[in-house]
Amino acid sequence: MNKKEVKVCSLLIAIFSLRIFGLMMIVPVLPVYLHTLDSDNSVFLGLIIGIYGFTQALLQIPLGYLSDIVGRKKVIFGGLLMLCFGSFIAYLAQSAYLMILGRAIQGAGAIGSTILAAISDHTSEKNRTLAMAFLGASVGISFFLSLIIGPVVASKF
Repeated sequence: MNKKEVKVCSLLIAIFSLRIFGLMMIVPVLPVYLHTLDSDNSVFLGLIIGIYGFTQALLQIPLGYLSDIVGRKKVIFGGLLMLCFGSFIAYLAQSAYLMILGRAIQGAGAIGSTILAAISDHTSEKNRTLAMAFLGASVGISFFLSLIIGPVVASKF
């Protein structure tokens, strides 16, 4: 890979991985946190975790198509803004319903397909498989670390 490909892929992989890391840190501590909200019901737990994936699945293709029209950077930036806005709502949530809303808004920033397309745009065909392998490995590592670090951070704060 040349320097430009490494630079662009590293940035996009970092965005993707940090997003996964931040979103998945909540998974191991959510059951304990739900006791502090108005409902500690397994239905709410499932909805809080699942609504993120549902909105992601619903919006990946439309946002990928939108990125073909308006550009990858704009969609990635907009998706990150949605993630920040949803995270802010989830942070302030005093009820399970607001937590569900925050997670749904986080999921609405569905930029996974756009990041994959941007990596494809910025790598040669010869290096594309390697870039995608690095992305996949970084997602796995981020998820693994989030499950370990999430409870540590929650116990400190």
